[in-house]
Amino acid sequence: MDLALDVGFPLRHSSLPDTREGASKMPDRRSATRLEDLPDDIIHKILVRLPSKDVGRCRAVSTSWCIATSTPKFMLDHHQLQPSLPIIDGRGMPTSFVLLHSANTKQQLWPFSRCVKHHSEICLHGACDGFLVISWLHQFYICNPVIHTHALLPEPHVEHALYNTIIGFYQHLPTQEYRVLWVSEPWHPYKSSLHVLTVGSNVMRHISVKMQTLSAPSMEQEHQLLNGLRSKSCCPPSVLHRGSLHWCPYDATKIGGHRTDIIVFDTEAESFRWMGSPNQLCHHRKLFNLNGTLAFWGSLTPSLTAMDVWAMQDYFWSFKYRIDVSTLEVSRQLYSTSSKTKKRTPLDSTVQWFNDMVALNERELLIMFNSKHVMRCDIDGNFLGMVNIGKSQYCMMLNHCRLKESIIPIPSH
Repeated sequence: MDLALDVGFPLRHSSLPDTREGASKMPDRRSATRLEDLPDDIIHKILVRLPSKDVGRCRAVSTSWCIATSTPKFMLDHHQLQPSLPIIDGRGMPTSFVLLHSANTKQQLWPFSRCVKHHSEICLHGACDGFLVISWLHQFYICNPVIHTHALLPEPHVEHALYNTIIGFYQHLPTQEYRVLWVSEPWHPYKSSLHVLTVGSNVMRHISVKMQTLSAPSMEQEHQLLNGLRSKSCCPPSVLHRGSLHWCPYDATKIGGHRTDIIVFDTEAESFRWMGSPNQLCHHRKLFNLNGTLAFWGSLTPSLTAMDVWAMQDYFWSFKYRIDVSTLEVSRQLYSTSSKTKKRTPLDSTVQWFNDMVALNERELLIMFNSKHVMRCDIDGNFLGMVNIGKSQYCMMLNHCRLKESIIPIPSH
């Protein structure tokens, strides 16, 4: 963390002239009020609104500021004031994972910038609050990119296991613990197993696969479900909402549900259930986080140019808006840059299809198309510009992970 020394924040006020009899008619010189002279609650309200990097600088300025900004209450209050921002995957060409604050403000996320030579060496598996779960060189880590700290995550020890896969990262609300949900895949068929790790603990719990609609799933059904959840070709990453993980399979019949069903894992009961999606006839569909609410978008046409957006309200799907990207006046403004020739060539006259979408804020969306490009548009379908996250950036993908900056240390026992 950057702890560069910064100056204090002197607050000055004008002294009123002394109007007592015999006093000088000239006003006194201005006096300075130090930040430490203010009441503790006022100091708290000032410091808690500083950006994370500035909080680090304040800790180096004063012992009292360091103590004030290191309490659990301060760190939690500071975290709750931070916005939830989308992460864009630059595929390492030349930029890797970037936190997108706005159209013109980006932040390269640690530790993706310097520790790897090839993008394929490192993978982002999940984000929860201010923590990321990544894998690097066949090992898994939890890290806080703001304060530049990381810790190795223990993996399930299963005899003859081929590999372990993280399918969920969440906060267990009753205990406030951060937990990782693993699937272990062994050599033996139909022996996939489900495990839960509490971050900061070396204890790995094996849990049985429970479905609310089935009293006892067969080994084949259990393997089918777990194998589908760990496979990116079957299920996009999970979305956390109200203490449950949600997956939207491309075809739920392959993991035991109806074609358009959504699979839900209750992190308190540690059981699975099925949930209906808002649209029955969607050619392409995904879940995403819309300002803290579980949201769903589905394509209405085989050409993937129009989509409906729904949001979960009181456990019912509520229609939000429809966007037709084929009407965007993007043809006159879009250009692609070849990394070899450096020549600018216009793209197609219209947006032919879209591949993914996430929310930037309440009014703006990020839409990926042409396998490489991401554009901004508002919820009325108006084109706002192209996203560029790095110098000579020519390839990027949307990542459904979001980061809410935190200065809270990684939990440990």
